[in-house]
Amino acid sequence: MSDVADYDADILLWSERQAAILRDLKARVRGLPNELDLENVAEEIESVGRSELAAVESLVLQILIHAIKATSNTRPDLVAKWGTEASAFNLAASRRVTPAIAGRLDMDDLWQDALRQAALELSRFDERLIEGLPAAAPVDAAPLLAKPLDFGSLVGRIVRAVSVQDRAEP
Repeated sequence: MSDVADYDADILLWSERQAAILRDLKARVRGLPNELDLENVAEEIESVGRSELAAVESLVLQILIHAIKATSNTRPDLVAKWGTEASAFNLAASRRVTPAIAGRLDMDDLWQDALRQAALELSRFDERLIEGLPAAAPVDAAPLLAKPLDFGSLVGRIVRAVSVQDRAEP
């Protein structure tokens, strides 16, 4: 795959590859102009990929928060609202995700952040998380990034994970 195609297909891999090439160039080639600040140029190029990764992480986090809230508070009007919002986050994430980004999502870390944020948001209304939510993410990234998001199925997976955990406890 050419570097131009890499840019269009996977900005994270492209940015890392370009930064490595620039650093290698700086190390190998003598006589480059002093004004050519290759290390900082490489860092800036890498930051483009990291920024895209952070954007997708943020969108996946929001999907998880909404699903956790829908699992914990089953009022139909709120579940519908959270489902609509989660679908919008899914559409935005699906436009930005690349294979490298999808492979680097730390779902357990995002799940833990989502649990904390959902608990905080629910507590504003004197509500709490449903008991027995698992510590590890009960879903991988794929269903959160697939278009269209099946919010009901996502909530169902979380509910099943709670049920499994409840049965596993003595």
